[in-house]
Amino acid sequence: MSKRYYITTPIYYVNAAPHIGSALTTAVCDFERRYRKMRGEEVHFLTGTDENATKVFEAAQIAGRNPHEFADEVAHKFVEAWDFLDIEYDDFIRTTEDRHRDAVQKFFNLLKDKGYIYADKYEGWYDVSAETFVRESDLVDGKSPDGNEVRRVSEENYFFKLSAFGDRLLAHIEANRTFLLPESRKNEVVSFVKQGLRDMCITRQNTGWGIPVPGDDSKVIYVWFDALINYLTATGWPNSGWDDLWPADVHWMGKEIFTRFHATLWPAMLMAADLPLPKTIIAHGWFTFGGEKISKSKEGGLVTPQQLAAHLVEVSGCTPPIGKDAVRYSLAALLPYEGDTNYSYEEVERRYNSDLANDLGNALNRSLSMAHKFVDGVIPDSEPADEVLKEVSIAKSEYEAMIATFRWDQAVDRAIALVRFLNKYIDTASPWAMAKNSDPALPSVIRGLLLCLRTAEGLIRPIMPTAADAIAAQLSLPTLLNWADIGLVSSVPAGVKLGQPQPIFPRIDLKKNMETKPTPAPVAEVAIPVPTPETNEIAISDFAKVQLRVARVLEAEEIEGSDKLLKLQVIIGDERRQVVAGIKANYQPADLVGRQVVIVYNLKPAKLRGVESQGMLLAAVDDSGGAILLQPEQEAPEGAMVR
Repeated sequence: MSKRYYITTPIYYVNAAPHIGSALTTAVCDFERRYRKMRGEEVHFLTGTDENATKVFEAAQIAGRNPHEFADEVAHKFVEAWDFLDIEYDDFIRTTEDRHRDAVQKFFNLLKDKGYIYADKYEGWYDVSAETFVRESDLVDGKSPDGNEVRRVSEENYFFKLSAFGDRLLAHIEANRTFLLPESRKNEVVSFVKQGLRDMCITRQNTGWGIPVPGDDSKVIYVWFDALINYLTATGWPNSGWDDLWPADVHWMGKEIFTRFHATLWPAMLMAADLPLPKTIIAHGWFTFGGEKISKSKEGGLVTPQQLAAHLVEVSGCTPPIGKDAVRYSLAALLPYEGDTNYSYEEVERRYNSDLANDLGNALNRSLSMAHKFVDGVIPDSEPADEVLKEVSIAKSEYEAMIATFRWDQAVDRAIALVRFLNKYIDTASPWAMAKNSDPALPSVIRGLLLCLRTAEGLIRPIMPTAADAIAAQLSLPTLLNWADIGLVSSVPAGVKLGQPQPIFPRIDLKKNMETKPTPAPVAEVAIPVPTPETNEIAISDFAKVQLRVARVLEAEEIEGSDKLLKLQVIIGDERRQVVAGIKANYQPADLVGRQVVIVYNLKPAKLRGVESQGMLLAAVDDSGGAILLQPEQEAPEGAMVR
């Protein structure tokens, strides 16, 4: 068997039900799978859940639950969500499966036999929330750079010689231009590797959860080392036939797990095992709501695909299957490729109206109505105009070029651009005037309209399969499943009796529905409870020692060599200060300039990464350990006391 095209999502952590953020990555992989199937390729699409984390076990204990039952419950929610969104995955892997445990233990032994795994003592800090070891020098005010609580760990463990692969990684990145995408994140990885890679502790003490180290049941394998191997497990490695899939053609993921794990640790592990590296590893940005990262801890953050689809059905009146397609369309159209994208309800509704109701729906209705009025509802036997044939050809070729670089946002825009051309062509050609003047070119124009619609049906099919089926049905044509047929005049065969136009995308009354928003999904039933630290009460006199002031950010920049810290210049009254904050994961420097923040004014200066910090920002901590900066509800004087 020839190698199949192999696509993967990351495996999702079982701490809450899937939401629009996780649906984004999964949907993009589904688009890719459907597109390549239309091209006649053999495709294999893998997704699944990551279940061996320490905090999953601890959460189950706190909840009085069996950890396997706890993981089963959340994994099932992912299956339900992907089935709801018509995600056609070929394999759903769970890291608690026997096949994965066996592959991980064999991989561990392979690297150990090759001399890349050795025993030593680990003594340092561990961020349980992020399942990450943290260096002393990276702590920020006694916490991880992400703002999470850390634990002191002193254990005899096994280490992976990650330090041996820095030069090889850089050489591979340099030699393979599309290995890491997009370019901006590739540059971050190169900078990270050039700082020097350290050997990584890859085991923990066995507390009854996780994959045991082969030959040493006192320890389990570190969750990230374990989880990355899932991509190989699903191929059947090391059994015969695994190379029918491997290497992966594309790993898709969010940017937060790109640099340290998928773009550095995973390729190094494969190099150590003498296995081929994935062809492309790509990380998209985040969806944000009102400028904040999507989060299950914030109201409005954890919106499920089911809720958003139901909302669109309610406010537009479209059918439930079309509501699901509209959600899929919004994920493609708003894909945050380089930066982050605001995924507000208003923006989703706006794109639904402008692209689907006004452009696509209107073009379908107008074209079919005029075909029934001017050519008796039968596809004419006339060649479309050259300008139509040219536009259809360009639309298809540009769409293909955009997908070749994984730009689904641009591809879907190109499909809608063809629809906009169609609407403009109707206005320019004016079939009603041609009919009045008995213009013999009228049948050619009508067939051109139908060809544009048929081509649009094919181009949107990977993204909106139900809507594509509906268009084909109204054209009274079989669904267009063969990519090679898209854009051909023969795809709209003469003599076919057309169906009657039916609205697919009823328009949303945006003013009427301004206040109608989906209710955030309840998360208590699946969210991982975090052990509450012991409360140490203080007197009001103790709190009075801490001076909190309002400050305004004048400048913000990244600190070279750090993927967590930003350096800020702030004004407090008449005083200017420099503050270092571990907020880079959630904030871009440009987004901070001019913003008011709250700082601890009388904190003793300290140096972080060699940069002096003359205060500390106050921030809440989201479910991913990221910072949510606190700020006054309305503008306050710089230097104002906070109490």
